[in-house]
Amino acid sequence: MVERLTVIFFIILCMLLGFYLILSPWDTLFGRWGENYLLVFLADQTGYPGLQRTVASNWIRGAVTGLGVLNLVIAFWEIAHFRQSVSLLQGREPASRK
Repeated sequence: MVERLTVIFFIILCMLLGFYLILSPWDTLFGRWGENYLLVFLADQTGYPGLQRTVASNWIRGAVTGLGVLNLVIAFWEIAHFRQSVSLLQGREPASRK
C-alpha cells in the first residue's frame, strides 16, 4: 500500500510541477517572470544587471517550459507503467521481465 501511495504522490508531483513550469514563464498569474523579488535581489547583489534580462529572455522561458513538458511526460509514463513501478518499489521483479 505504501508503494502505491508513493507512486501516486510522485505522479501528482510531476503533474503539478509540469503544469507550473509550463505556465509560469508565460502567464502573469504567478507574477511577472523577469521581475520577481528574488531575481531582482540576486541581480543587485551580484552586480550583474544582465542576469535579469537573461532570465527574462524567451530562450530561458522556453527551456523552463521544456522542463515542464518533460515532467508531464514522466508523469504519463508512470501512469502507463504503474504496476511495474509498484513492483520495483516492493522489491519484486515485474511480471513483464520474467
